[in-house]
Amino acid sequence: MKYVVVLGDGMADEPIEEIGNKTPLEYAKTPCMDELSKKARIGLVHTIPDGMNPGSDTANLAVIGYNPRKYYTGRSPLEALSIGVDMKDTDIAIRCNIVTVSEDDLPYEQKTIIDHSSSEISTEDAAVLLEAVQKELQNEMFQYYVGTSYRHLLIWDKGKVADLTPPHDILGKVINDYLPKENLLKDMMKKSYDILNEHPLNIERAKKGLNKANSIWFWGAGTKPVLDSFEEKTGKTGVMISAVDLLKGIAVGAGLKNIEVKGADGTLHTNYEGKAQAAVDALVKEDYDFAYIHVEAPDEMGHQGSLERKLQAIESLDSKVIRVVKEGLEKAGADYRMLIMPDHPTPIAIRTHTSNPVPYLLYDSTKEETHDWNYNEKDAKLSGNYLEEGYTLLSEFLENR
Repeated sequence: MKYVVVLGDGMADEPIEEIGNKTPLEYAKTPCMDELSKKARIGLVHTIPDGMNPGSDTANLAVIGYNPRKYYTGRSPLEALSIGVDMKDTDIAIRCNIVTVSEDDLPYEQKTIIDHSSSEISTEDAAVLLEAVQKELQNEMFQYYVGTSYRHLLIWDKGKVADLTPPHDILGKVINDYLPKENLLKDMMKKSYDILNEHPLNIERAKKGLNKANSIWFWGAGTKPVLDSFEEKTGKTGVMISAVDLLKGIAVGAGLKNIEVKGADGTLHTNYEGKAQAAVDALVKEDYDFAYIHVEAPDEMGHQGSLERKLQAIESLDSKVIRVVKEGLEKAGADYRMLIMPDHPTPIAIRTHTSNPVPYLLYDSTKEETHDWNYNEKDAKLSGNYLEEGYTLLSEFLENR
């Protein structure tokens, strides 16, 4: 038996009047998911433990079978694993986004955050800008590391876990009330605007109609993580396929093999088919037991507040990932189970994450089931299937209960 998780980050949503009070998942054209749902169990699962922030970090840990209350030490330390940073026990890892803030003549504190991803900046452009930041701000206490796209890393030697706000939670807001209370961090953010706003690369980006990547933004602080081995915990060998450092870091910590896919970049136009085929190849040709395919696009489109693009991301997930995996495994004659779900909702109306339960679809190619439901939030709720502890779903999926 082969096992595949297809994770549509932030795919769940709320009913939207513009599309007949349906959710994007309910409205989108998803023939493959709908076909599988007729032969699958669907339901709702609560991936965010009560009292914890609704982030992709806690949620994906839960989906992959790790109780966030036990294993979560912060988002950025997991990303540090992905980048290959060997953290000391006294280090604090902090996510360093490159964001867009307003260019008005107001003091930095009175500026507004425009875009948490700086027009989904490329890793190549971001590396140039981060180098300029490193040149001016890096020292023995603070070390900057290049990640992917707008997502980068700061290691604070003998630092502390500061209370920091994710930039995607405050889009369109004046930043003053959300700046770090730690003056060392706040001062670096203020100085970064002076370094970056008139940088030649940002001048060129503005001419192309792209948002300037004109400030760094710190959030997601945490301490060195320790995860149990996935293989020892489940008895399954596995791979991770994601363009996002967070997921790659979880994989490193869990002992899963990270598979790099050319053109997989975490954007709406990521290489969906390449990620799907990489999973099939890992399961069939390399004989791994388990593959986790993470697709970031629905979440990014939710943060952008774009219904059209979120629908496109969901439809691409259906036609270019799920269908390719299904057909590839069936062509190989493999028995398989597929778990399809989001990690958390990212409703378009509020452009950030919520802690609401998410719909899951659990399909087993060896079982004959017949249902009249489709895969969406409404039908998942009507099914009556509900799991309160999200991290228990994987054991059920892997038949290890």
